[in-house]
Amino acid sequence: MTDRRDLAEMLHPLVRSLIAAELPVLAAHGISMWGYIVLGAVDDGSVRTQAALAEAIGADKTRIIATLDDLQAAGLITREPDPDDRRARILAITGDGRDVRRSVRAEIRSNEERLLARLPAADRHGFLRAVQALSRLPREEIAATGPRDRRPIRRTNAVGDG
Repeated sequence: MTDRRDLAEMLHPLVRSLIAAELPVLAAHGISMWGYIVLGAVDDGSVRTQAALAEAIGADKTRIIATLDDLQAAGLITREPDPDDRRARILAITGDGRDVRRSVRAEIRSNEERLLARLPAADRHGFLRAVQALSRLPREEIAATGPRDRRPIRRTNAVGDG
């Protein structure tokens, strides 16, 4: 293999630039990056409780409370006591929350498509498949320092969804 820069070394400036491009979109819709991440996780139905949300998005459960408070105050989510565990809160996205998420996502995706259009179609699809596959890996597997699992990641056809 030819010498190349490390993945994080190459991706870090790209990710920072993507985030910088998204911040004005988020601000125009009155939400933070964490707010957008929360809306996505709740809307996808992958989480029901605050604890599950924190684990799913890699946030400390005590640190997302302010984000949840902001989203609830804006009418974008609801938090109701869990009837099975009064200490837990069930999260749900509201219609307004879904609308905000859709609008933000559409604007972000428009910019991403502009950027991805700079790549040949085959490279674009391959890049998106690779990023999707790697982003599904557990954090522990990415950061592992022991023997590596060298099995290839199963290929999927989903490109651009999610």
